Amino acid sequence: MFNFLVFLLNNMDKKISIIGSGFSSLAAACYLAKQNYQVTVFEKNSNIGGRARQLHKEGFTFDIGPTWYWMPDVFENFFADFNKMPSDYYELEKLNPAYSVYFGKNDYITIEDTLDKICKAFETEEKGSAVKLKTFIDKAKSNYNIAIKDLVYKPGVSPLELITPVTIKKINQFFSNIQKDVRKEFTNKRLAQILEFPVLFLGAKPSNTPSFYNFMNYADFGLGTFHPKKGMYQVILAIENLAKSLGVTIKTNAPIQKIVTKNKIAQGVICNDTLYESDIVLSGADYHHTETLIDKQLRQYSENYWSKKTFAPSSLLFYVGFNKKLKHVNHHTLFFDVDFDSHSHDIYDNPKWPKNPLFYASFPSITDQNSAPKGKEAGIFLIPLAPGIEDNETIREHYFNKIISRFETLTSQTVTKDIIFKSSFCINDFIKDYNSYKGNAYGMANTLLQTAFLRPKLKSKKVKNLYFTGQLTVPGPGVPPALISGKLVSELIVKQLN
Repeated sequence: MFNFLVFLLNNMDKKISIIGSGFSSLAAACYLAKQNYQVTVFEKNSNIGGRARQLHKEGFTFDIGPTWYWMPDVFENFFADFNKMPSDYYELEKLNPAYSVYFGKNDYITIEDTLDKICKAFETEEKGSAVKLKTFIDKAKSNYNIAIKDLVYKPGVSPLELITPVTIKKINQFFSNIQKDVRKEFTNKRLAQILEFPVLFLGAKPSNTPSFYNFMNYADFGLGTFHPKKGMYQVILAIENLAKSLGVTIKTNAPIQKIVTKNKIAQGVICNDTLYESDIVLSGADYHHTETLIDKQLRQYSENYWSKKTFAPSSLLFYVGFNKKLKHVNHHTLFFDVDFDSHSHDIYDNPKWPKNPLFYASFPSITDQNSAPKGKEAGIFLIPLAPGIEDNETIREHYFNKIISRFETLTSQTVTKDIIFKSSFCINDFIKDYNSYKGNAYGMANTLLQTAFLRPKLKSKKVKNLYFTGQLTVPGPGVPPALISGKLVSELIVKQLN
């Protein structure tokens, strides 16, 4: 008992400064506060959440960032670490249908809420595909269980983390790719595109994503798609609630000007011209930007390093208030009526604005009455883009007109005259609001050479007491990986301080 009290008293003396208030930063703050450290979170914007903020306008509510709630078990695991459940903080609804995919005018495939229903939809599209799909998802489920139990909760310190009696049997799956595997089994191009879609959440082309990552298909078809009532921001508020109950201090309008170092040891941060001394500095902000806050000779990764990496796409987003309820769409609706490979080429191989972009639309007010006034619809439209390309209002307007015209044709309805307002968010905004490298939206892609121990490290090799978390390090992009990243880095910090 005496030793435990000494442990608590020692920890209370340790101060930890966390830069950013996204999912990974808030998760890390909770784990570190649980160990009785003094944790302060610094957020440059006026609201917490990082990329997961909300826009409120004229009675409408939009999630600015993530809109998909996948892998519910990861959220459950996070809250269980604090003897809590998601239901202690927010109400979750499983979507049915999960989403629909348009391939032409009035031509779409609907993905419902169980694998049996999805198999029937596949069989209707192509005879014999239901049996193939069940086999494919069985393999994906096996990979998912391995990923969750053996891989994603590893800190990316050593390649040996990947080698277990179970994973060694799957090693060949890291040298093939999703597209090859899918198209070997499914000759129907429409079904193949639906199966290739989930890996886009990992930020890379299906042709560059290792086969093992088909576990995302199990997350999609096996576990399903959910919606937190009042939006994804409720998850941020839940973690904020938890963090504050553990004693975390959160400061907004608090941009970090510099990470203070002495003799290659991080000693604090300067925020709004005030020095906050710290035993540990942890950044959940953009990795590249964070390293500009220290002297050049102390940075782990050069500009040349970053320029050669494959980044996940940026996005052009529109938040639109409609003066009526829309028809022929679901909560999540994908528009794959143009060439998938051509758009992908314009993102990864020859970065430029796509001539005919695929796009995604979310209408949360179909599910959630809190998203829009009665009788109206909230719409979020997203076009994936190459990071770093030109961005201005003229281009944004051109592409809005392009996709809204296609939307009207594909869904057989007129909506332009019913638009109350629209707001946009694109590359320049990702840079301004999040210091995002080249304005990327999702971080660094999970390709073969950018997975696990090959990603930027959680712990600085050049500056003692400086750590990183979030989508540019392990495990990778996405909300569930961000929660895991916060846990991984906190474990490294606790190990060092103890």
